Amino acid sequence: MLWDKRLAQWAAEVRAGVNMPARLALWDGQSFDLGDFRQPAVTLHVKSPAAMPLLLDPNLDNLGVAYVQEKIDVEGKLSDIIEISYGLAQTVANAPGKLQRLARRVTHSRASDKQSIQYHYDVSNDFYGLWLDPGMVYSCAYFENGNEDLATAQQKKIDHILTKIQLQPGHTLLDIGCGWGALVIRAAQKFGARCVGITLSRNQYDWANECVKAAGLADRIEIRLQDYRDVDGRFDRITSVGMFEHVGRANLSGYFARVQSLLADDGVIMNHGITSTDPGGDETSHGSLFIEKYVFPNGDLPHISLALNAMQRGGLEAFDVENLRRHYARTLRIWSDNYEAQSTRLHALVDEEKYRIWRIYLAGCAYAFENDEVAIFQIVGRKAGRSAATLPWSRRYIY
Repeated sequence: MLWDKRLAQWAAEVRAGVNMPARLALWDGQSFDLGDFRQPAVTLHVKSPAAMPLLLDPNLDNLGVAYVQEKIDVEGKLSDIIEISYGLAQTVANAPGKLQRLARRVTHSRASDKQSIQYHYDVSNDFYGLWLDPGMVYSCAYFENGNEDLATAQQKKIDHILTKIQLQPGHTLLDIGCGWGALVIRAAQKFGARCVGITLSRNQYDWANECVKAAGLADRIEIRLQDYRDVDGRFDRITSVGMFEHVGRANLSGYFARVQSLLADDGVIMNHGITSTDPGGDETSHGSLFIEKYVFPNGDLPHISLALNAMQRGGLEAFDVENLRRHYARTLRIWSDNYEAQSTRLHALVDEEKYRIWRIYLAGCAYAFENDEVAIFQIVGRKAGRSAATLPWSRRYIY
């Protein structure tokens, strides 16, 4: 058969170039080894000829689609599966004459952004609750010592942020993309702030309001189902955690300009967000088309240089920048382990496709952060043009 020859040649090329401990097991009983080994660490079970076009061009997007659409099954430890997938994808990326894909051009509007946010975050609160910490914090944790459990590291992350912005009793705080409300609740309880949290997710809005009521903080916290472009007023402090990835690179200057207009003259902003490690920003990253289709519609990652440029263009001065890539790699590894441990209960909540999407998304992102495919930065800033005398002398106040 035609597939036999093409697949045998492809397997031989992979074996010679990469030599990975993986085996292809075909629907008809044939198998092809992709390396020299006694026992494969990973076996890819190819279920029908329909998988072959995706498999013979094994970039991460195609491998993800083949798995999610149940055209292939995988056997082995999840960490090994992800590592083998990256190895296979690298054989494509390094192939002579292989053209890089151009970056997506994403259009953002209030309607499309709301739809994208609700697609991702409104799976169900029960779904997220099975693998997040009890506070439902869905962003990079902060492992001060490296041995904290997830709940402790998430609490430390929130305190790290609120200390960085020097939040004081009586300050007004706007949290853009407030998630399930953990940051504003902590800001009101521990720091004595008066808070507004905004989200476009109905599930998050309902959950956060219930948590605020249960904590007896309804007089100090307002949760809104609102777009950041529709917020009015002035705030002493503004935080944005895991939100600017949804803004779009072309819109970043406008986003920061809007934040600047909402910030008090002596206010402080903290932007915590995922960034690309491609300084040119002209190419799609590994697996980005899969993530665009199945996980984060309209997601758009800027390089840190672009984020800082856009911040300055928006009238803000960055005065503290911290890379938390190692922290997010650990956060995602814990989330992925939690997800695996809750497999039976997750299958009861979502269909097989949704289960597979999130399974490889979490594990794949952990690998990506571990290997500098993507990064994450906290940027603390204020309105540009202010006196240097109002800047802190050191970072000691943070710790």
